[in-house]
Amino acid sequence: MKKKPVWSWMLYDFANSAFATTIMAAVLPIFYYDVAAKGVQESLAASYWGYSQSIAVLIVAILAPILGAISDYSAAKKKFLMFFAYMGMIASVLLAFVGEGDYIFASLLLIVGTIGFSGANVFYDAFLPEVANEKDIDQVSAAGFTLGYVGGGILLAINLLMIMKYEWFGLASTLTGTKLAFISVGIWWFIFSIPLMKNVVEEKKVQRKREHSYIAIGFQRLGRTWKELRQFKQLLIFLLAFWLYNDGISTIIKMATIYGRDIGIDSTSLITALLITQFVGIPCTFFFGWLAGKITPKRALMISLFFYLIIVALGYFMTSALHFYILAVCVGFVQGGAQALSRSIFGRMVPGDRHAEFFGFYGISSKFAAIFGPFAFAIVGQLTGSSRFGILSLVFFFIVGLILLYVLDVEKGVEQAQAYTRSEEEPLIRF
Repeated sequence: MKKKPVWSWMLYDFANSAFATTIMAAVLPIFYYDVAAKGVQESLAASYWGYSQSIAVLIVAILAPILGAISDYSAAKKKFLMFFAYMGMIASVLLAFVGEGDYIFASLLLIVGTIGFSGANVFYDAFLPEVANEKDIDQVSAAGFTLGYVGGGILLAINLLMIMKYEWFGLASTLTGTKLAFISVGIWWFIFSIPLMKNVVEEKKVQRKREHSYIAIGFQRLGRTWKELRQFKQLLIFLLAFWLYNDGISTIIKMATIYGRDIGIDSTSLITALLITQFVGIPCTFFFGWLAGKITPKRALMISLFFYLIIVALGYFMTSALHFYILAVCVGFVQGGAQALSRSIFGRMVPGDRHAEFFGFYGISSKFAAIFGPFAFAIVGQLTGSSRFGILSLVFFFIVGLILLYVLDVEKGVEQAQAYTRSEEEPLIRF
């Protein structure tokens, strides 16, 4: 395994995680609430943010199978990766030009940036088998994930200083520091993407012949996987549970900051709390891996989801920055563990010769499911006039997810996967 391409590939995770932390989770939600949506009724500002998140995820979900088909059938993964990455970088920088009351412009840039971020990741993930050999692929993937935590956390810490101590950087105000933080995301993302551009060489391959459009190929493959998936009852139960509780988790990540701002917590405390979450998550992810070995992955996952129920309940009653700090630590404790355990449980119940196909469905379907959490938060908050009821609506996602996990028989699912024999390699759809 060549070290330079591997490190270059992993550094892209270090690069683009700045968008996930500063833009999606920490700084932009506060800026959106205080500046972009200034003049809008308070609860509506949080609802508009939720609608923007749902629209962005919906577009990404529709694009994902199409981009997957492009990745498999073309020999231009790097070109597509950089096209979408540049889209996200440019959207990040343009956020610095959003002024008071420009919430539509801010929502549009969030949507464009999210499409760029997620679209590039489709092609980034597809490079993993090319840069790492089969023996090291799990370690390389985990290392990239860890570097993402580190990269996103480092820039978020710098951005926090730029906003809190703007005078240290020769800036005029907190607002100037915030806008410069958006620009820094685009620059950071670009700089640490350069090694991938230079050192990761796409494998030379003959472009696969196709008889249909990328749109048709993408959605036909999605439909075929869904039909075959119904043969695996336990795997299907797990997927239904995953769609629900993962939607709750992703909604907390996307909505926590703007919710905190809506109930009166200052912006500095909110960003600091999210920085705490970022770094607490690194060791706690490894802890849940250890715990799974002691009490089974399913039980460890259910414990993490019970924590999320407590987080949502406490979030409803939250009134101070101290409360938000406590909840940030709680989220950091379970966030990475829940995601890692979900992937490992799913992987155990997938037929050995179908990993790529089923994991592709796993990723795409979870994007479709993630539309509903932010939408539920937004619509409940708008109808009740309080974002507290919006956050409380997430209880449904975790309770139903836990019930489905309770009836799930993982060992039976593993047996179904092992016993499955594909009758014939003849595909259902000819390309």
